[in-house]
Amino acid sequence: MHRAFEVRPSRKPHWKGVEMPRVLVIAEVENLEDWERGFRTHGDLFRQMGVSRMEFGTGPGNRIAVAGDTNNLDAYMKILDSPATAEAMASDGVKRETVQVFVLNKELTV
Repeated sequence: MHRAFEVRPSRKPHWKGVEMPRVLVIAEVENLEDWERGFRTHGDLFRQMGVSRMEFGTGPGNRIAVAGDTNNLDAYMKILDSPATAEAMASDGVKRETVQVFVLNKELTV
């Protein structure tokens, strides 16, 4: 028996009654250890993005993935595109041309 899977809008966390979109950023970095050390120092930028908690992981080829829920997607994107973020990424060894950003707005229920 074949069962179809249902795809529907994601059930996002809420903050003060407002849905919080989850944003996923993936990129390639020069060195994983150096990147993580630098990444952990950017709390002020994350707070400006409306994020209080970030999850991240690393993979082959010096790839990183960072996800966080934001209470203000417009602020998140504005700060992500800011000179301060560009400077932080450069300092951490992020290869800016490899950065990809996804707003996770769908889920699959199995």
